[in-house]
Amino acid sequence: MLPTIKISEADIHYAERLLLPVDKTFDDERRAFIRNLSTIDLQAVPGSGKTTALLAKLLILEKKLPLPDGSGILVLSHTNAAINEIKDKIQQHCPKLFRYPNFIGTIQSFVNEFLASPYCALTIKKKPLLVENEKYFSYISFNLSYKTKTALQNRNINYFEFLSESFLNAESKFQHFWNGEEKTINRIGSHTATYSELYNLKHKLLVEGILCFNDCYALAKKYINKYPAVIEIMNQRFKFVFVDEMQDMATHQHDLIEKLFYVDGQGRSVLQRIGDINQSIYSASNEKIDDVWKYREHTLSLMNSLRLSPEIADLVKNFALYPDHCTNIKGLYPCDLKPHLILYGDNEHQDVIPYFTTLVTKYRDEGELNIDPDKSGQVKIIAWSTEWDDGHNDGKIRLVDYYPLFKKNESKPKTDYDCLKSYFHFYDKKANLLAPIRNNILNALLKILRFENIQIDGEAVYSSYKLLKYLKQDSPTDYDQLNLKIYQCALKTVQGKTTDALSDLQGYIPTFVTYFDKTHSLSPTCMNFINGNTTKIETPAQENTKSSNIVEIDNLQIEVTNVHAVKGQTHCATLYVESFFSRGYGNYESERLRNQFLGTQTIPETLEIQNTSHDKIIRSAKMAYVGFSRATQLLCIAIHKDRFNTHLSNIDRNLWEVHEVPKKENS
Repeated sequence: MLPTIKISEADIHYAERLLLPVDKTFDDERRAFIRNLSTIDLQAVPGSGKTTALLAKLLILEKKLPLPDGSGILVLSHTNAAINEIKDKIQQHCPKLFRYPNFIGTIQSFVNEFLASPYCALTIKKKPLLVENEKYFSYISFNLSYKTKTALQNRNINYFEFLSESFLNAESKFQHFWNGEEKTINRIGSHTATYSELYNLKHKLLVEGILCFNDCYALAKKYINKYPAVIEIMNQRFKFVFVDEMQDMATHQHDLIEKLFYVDGQGRSVLQRIGDINQSIYSASNEKIDDVWKYREHTLSLMNSLRLSPEIADLVKNFALYPDHCTNIKGLYPCDLKPHLILYGDNEHQDVIPYFTTLVTKYRDEGELNIDPDKSGQVKIIAWSTEWDDGHNDGKIRLVDYYPLFKKNESKPKTDYDCLKSYFHFYDKKANLLAPIRNNILNALLKILRFENIQIDGEAVYSSYKLLKYLKQDSPTDYDQLNLKIYQCALKTVQGKTTDALSDLQGYIPTFVTYFDKTHSLSPTCMNFINGNTTKIETPAQENTKSSNIVEIDNLQIEVTNVHAVKGQTHCATLYVESFFSRGYGNYESERLRNQFLGTQTIPETLEIQNTSHDKIIRSAKMAYVGFSRATQLLCIAIHKDRFNTHLSNIDRNLWEVHEVPKKENS
């Protein structure tokens, strides 16, 4: 039986003191959610403070711990950033909540720790050594033969996605090899050499404990199916389960949560799913989380948006694909600026951002736009489609065409790149610290060890921890030299001496590999990695410690990035530039979302056009909904004037301000 807990008015006042500004209180909507301790869904509009309301509930529950039956609280979200926000805001007040038997983490970390790792321990007698997509796929690329790669490419099969997705979705015997069942891989006959190589490599990786993220979900499913008692154990362990940003969960993540904690609607745990289904932009293009996440019979709503002004709220609701809990969105942020359309003509796309900055500074100087000079990230320029994989023609426009200095890799640094130079250019430059570039250098050195098949204790090296621990124990002198070299290269990089740092590390690498094999000489493949250049950064002008994705003007830093990167953020001012995304029912947002711009909500069931166009309208609407709902005060949207004249000339100018980029004097 679930423990009986009551949340009093005094409890809510306690949370208000810790989370809200002085004299601010939770409104009736938030109070209803904070008090509710039954299985429900919470649908919250952008800027509604849903995470703050969840934090309030967690603060209050922490005061009730330990629960009478010794059970705990499980809090899951989609990203590390969301989990870190929870920790940053309440961990100091909640020492018990962040200890056993409670767990606060991403859905991936939960699956790894509680399901995939125990199953590996039972079947291969070891826990996973590595769970990471980029390094996993790097290993695949190293080990697949050229013949197999070519065979797959000729059949338009991405072997990275194939090995990950086929295992997850049980489309091949990869899903079943641990229990003896076999199936034929779709599009690849089981009698072929390609099939055998893929299967053997996948088997080798699993046995060695090298997994990608999807592997963990497949193993979790096998664990539950083979040992159904796991479900009961999980329900006994966690009596309260809170899933934040539910709309970002992929279908297999949704299904796993339901199987564990909502078995035929009879789960013993309280399961609360929190999010905004209109913001489901993270799911893969072939997934339909919208179709899977069906609201419970008991659903609460947060309709008041603390972020959006009334003018922006009235616009945003038109782009909601599922408006049941969004129709009456109420913008509470006090600002009278209307949404702006910025129109540009042929060959004027690079003038859009400068014109936007003049609007921002004008409204700021006139007192209509409040920007805190001591805070960063208050003004951003965003787009859905950012760069081109190859050359493009016909005047199609993406973010990089508005701002040629844009580099996607700077927006979201990776752990694996195709050349050493990339590790020195693509890292988190915002903090101006040594740690991000230090981590990149270590990842590059780890990749070199894998290129050269240099192992430690008979295993490939995938973690910097294992590398440094081995050297510290086996050869302290080499360990000290390595740390000194990394420090020197990192320091030169943040000082703007990137070319010197790269050259320094290139010269050191032959010495580095001798720490493991005194006579080892580098392979041609490794030399290509060390000396190659896939960065598209050619000139010393790009060599600096500042991100090329930052526009600096009049004591204001404006970041240029993509819609996915700003999800969950709040800006004073946002410029959304429309961008080319495939063909079908138009190529740009102003074409696909013409009805929404003109004030008509469009839900999927009303779209009477072919499926491919239907999906593009849905995806475009989601991106616009997320992108448009970042700004508290000034929202600007850049559209080519020809598309405006064709589709939006009847737009209500009482609701919009329409500006044209000024003509240059010499044009």
